[in-house]
Amino acid sequence: MFTGIIEEIGEVSSIKHGTKSAVLNIKAKKVLENTKLGDSIAVNGVCLTVTGMTADTFSADVMAETVRRTGLAELKKGSAVNLERAMAADGRFGGHIVSGHIDGTGVITSYVKEDNAIWVTISADESILRLIVMKGSITIDGISLTVAYIDDKVFKVSIIPHTADETTLLKKGVGSVVNLENDVVGKYVEKLLSAYQPEGKNDTKRSSISASFLAENGFL
Repeated sequence: MFTGIIEEIGEVSSIKHGTKSAVLNIKAKKVLENTKLGDSIAVNGVCLTVTGMTADTFSADVMAETVRRTGLAELKKGSAVNLERAMAADGRFGGHIVSGHIDGTGVITSYVKEDNAIWVTISADESILRLIVMKGSITIDGISLTVAYIDDKVFKVSIIPHTADETTLLKKGVGSVVNLENDVVGKYVEKLLSAYQPEGKNDTKRSSISASFLAENGFL
């Protein structure tokens, strides 16, 4: 489990491509401290297993499913990546619950400066947007952020200077692909509520909550 608080920005030192998979080699420093083979490190929000290490690099296998569902396929030698080690049991929970399992990707459509902050607008599929709530949490390339705007096409986050300095988000350009992970709590709630849908209408894209449902379960 991760928290979405980026520990450092690493650099892709090499990529070995397979037919559909890849092996990443990433230059880093802080995330290598006390790390051993088999540990997990989130790379742009994607949970990867450390399969090799040197004094200043680690390597990780990227399976075909991960390549298909994330933006890791767009990485190249020299690419900057957000890095976070799995949360220590005695660590502080600074962000929100992040699994490192990406739900899909989005595309940065604009950056707009407002005083000391930058508004970042990201377009995404309906399957992602339906699980985003105003002032809720979203993970963008491994960064835990608060949603400040949402409609049926895009969502927006506001980036403070510290986040801008410590992550890659503002170093990307308009049109860049980013990895998105919805709040895991919302995904579990949707799954559980789908069990209450009428038979033959098991479409999790539509909520089955009604006033009668809430009353029957003691909410009204």
